[in-house]
Amino acid sequence: MQKGKVYIETYGCQMNVADTEVVFAILAREGYSRTVSMEEADIIFANTCSVRDNAEQRIWGRIERFRQEKKARKGVVIGILGCMAERLKDALLDGGVVDIVAGPDAYRSLPGLLDEVSRGAQGIDVALSRDETYADIMPVRTDRNGVSAFISIMRGCNNVCSYCVVPYTRGAERSRDPHTIVREACEVFRLGYREVTLLGQNVDSYSWTDASGRTVSFASLLGMVAEVDPMLRVRFATSNPQDISDGVISTMASHPNICRHIHLPVQSGSNRILEKMRRRYTREWYLERVAAIRKAMPDCGLTTDVIAGFCSETEEDHALTLSLFEEVGFDWAFMFQYSERPGTLAARKYPDDVPPEVKTRRLNEIIALQNRKSLERYTAQVGRRLTVLVEGPSKRNPEELCGRSSNNMMCVFPSGGHSAGEYVDVTVESCTSATLICSLA
Repeated sequence: MQKGKVYIETYGCQMNVADTEVVFAILAREGYSRTVSMEEADIIFANTCSVRDNAEQRIWGRIERFRQEKKARKGVVIGILGCMAERLKDALLDGGVVDIVAGPDAYRSLPGLLDEVSRGAQGIDVALSRDETYADIMPVRTDRNGVSAFISIMRGCNNVCSYCVVPYTRGAERSRDPHTIVREACEVFRLGYREVTLLGQNVDSYSWTDASGRTVSFASLLGMVAEVDPMLRVRFATSNPQDISDGVISTMASHPNICRHIHLPVQSGSNRILEKMRRRYTREWYLERVAAIRKAMPDCGLTTDVIAGFCSETEEDHALTLSLFEEVGFDWAFMFQYSERPGTLAARKYPDDVPPEVKTRRLNEIIALQNRKSLERYTAQVGRRLTVLVEGPSKRNPEELCGRSSNNMMCVFPSGGHSAGEYVDVTVESCTSATLICSLA
């Protein structure tokens, strides 16, 4: 029985993309269908992020847009899902626009919440779980290229970094049965996907113990997924510097289809700030992990996250971050000013005392340095022959194709009759700081 069309806008991290696919699957079981048009939807959801304040402000703006749809078409249901729903709860229902609020562990309850709304009530479920992994749900894939798929391997986080809301919005860490992960990887490969990205807040702490007492580590899981088929590329995100093991590095190096790229958030180059952030590693430990990665895989791409202007950060602390960026030479970085998040340890204990103009200057200095290092890293690829998984037409020139190399660098090249999902060998001819310009090899 057809119950209505569902439209979902997804904000934030890759985990939210994977969660949206789970929501579509849960609702499809109950007779709801997916639409990509808000204007024809009976149910409008926003799957939200709370990592930074501007992410939440954007959602408040979208709620006003949803209000217009609700006013124009009687019976339209509005829902807020995910981390912002978990954090703000009742506040989202107060304006009379939002009908449903559901946290990241409450998606199985959505059909029931929709039934409540149909009876004139509001629906809210923000209970956090210690065991929900949605392991039995085969997600409805929402990507447009049919090449790359996300597979969630765990949920939640136990690290409780002082600046981060994730443990409060996604709950405690729990890992998913590895056999369900491998089964999902087999299924997406059968459907024609040629790349999977294994997702978790901290994939390196993945651990599953079966009834016999056998424990599967992340390194073991990586190998299991890589062995699904040599034509299936395997990526993962995100690694925590304190947990990435020699076993993970060794497994990557021994499987050609595990992509040579690691996203390793550093956040700061200062040990004092790292301790205040509760990051549980030092600058020295981080650099040792980078050295181990590059010894085993000299061509491995490295990307990172960094926060400028964390509580009490001095010019000396900032200089240490700049020097670490110089020493490592990241391919790329996600770079942000510190944004205080209510309820976190930092918000409770540490004054947000770095002036906004100082945060902005420091961030700009990091960006300028990283742009230079990115250009250096990309320039070093000129002349190399790379294997690229085609994702589709280039955005700037439909006569060209684009795709990523194993080390996660974006490549653009002549189509030559190739199409999405194919592996193509290319030669790097030139570059920008974010793209390799290639010819067919």
